[in-house]
Amino acid sequence: MRDGTVLPEKDYTRGATLAGRALTGLVDGRTAVEEFRNGATVVFQGLHRSFPPLVDLISELELELGHPCQANAYLTPPGSQGFAVHSDTHDVFVLQTAGTKQWELHPVGAAAEEPLLEPGHVMYLPTGTPHAARAQDTVSLHITIGINQLTWRGLVERSLRSLTEGVPAEHLPAGYLDDPQALAHQLGRHLSDVADRLRAVDPSEAVQAEVRRFLTSRPPRLEGALVDGLGLDAIDDETLLRRRPGHPLVLVDRADGERVEVLLGDRSMDVPARIREALEVVRDRSELRPRDLPLDEQSRLVLARRLVREGLLRVVTG
Repeated sequence: MRDGTVLPEKDYTRGATLAGRALTGLVDGRTAVEEFRNGATVVFQGLHRSFPPLVDLISELELELGHPCQANAYLTPPGSQGFAVHSDTHDVFVLQTAGTKQWELHPVGAAAEEPLLEPGHVMYLPTGTPHAARAQDTVSLHITIGINQLTWRGLVERSLRSLTEGVPAEHLPAGYLDDPQALAHQLGRHLSDVADRLRAVDPSEAVQAEVRRFLTSRPPRLEGALVDGLGLDAIDDETLLRRRPGHPLVLVDRADGERVEVLLGDRSMDVPARIREALEVVRDRSELRPRDLPLDEQSRLVLARRLVREGLLRVVTG
């Protein structure tokens, strides 16, 4: 970005081949450095997927808020500006980490503001706040945490989505342009059927489905999983295990009372209800040893190894 303009990707990327396969969109380091020297802001997108401190922060923030979150970083040369005045469709937290940046804010219904952010400052921008920023005398680096809010409208739409499954997928009858009233009569019947199903919707069940949808759609966080996987058989009663920060562990009892669904981020487990108490111990503690689980020795080792394999627990070494 430079002065409100997104630079063409071809200006700072190149192609290459890997095992005979053409690759495109690779950053040309020398060109990128030159663009930075000429006043361009370097945007690092999606750091919640790659930079470990932000991976931890975002995953824990998502569980606290119940909304999807993301993190980008912006490296701006002295005296330069990346974006022109603009607004975002989501809430934003700005974390200034290096240098200083002068912000231009136009809060809805309020006078314009010009806060100066220094390292350690955090600023909150509600959805739709017009803003822009310019680095001061030194290079500036700030991180933005975007909160992509789930809305009531979205929840209602997801709750209603299944209600139309009983409506036939047949074509509308030919000739309805000449007799729209006949079409309206049939549409009324279908809408009446949908309304009957709507009255039967249990809000509690719809919310449970929303919780399950959110908690099983978070990306996996598997750093160290290769090493842990190779050592599964070595886990014994004294092995120290640690919960991965930001990993959900939600227990949902089945209607029959015999099984429990365990929501673990990008996946779920279906287990016997008899091990629920052991799973509650795992849920409520940041560290534990298999001996802490209220099961017989064989069962607790099986459970501990399974949770390490699923990525919820990590083996603490050293």
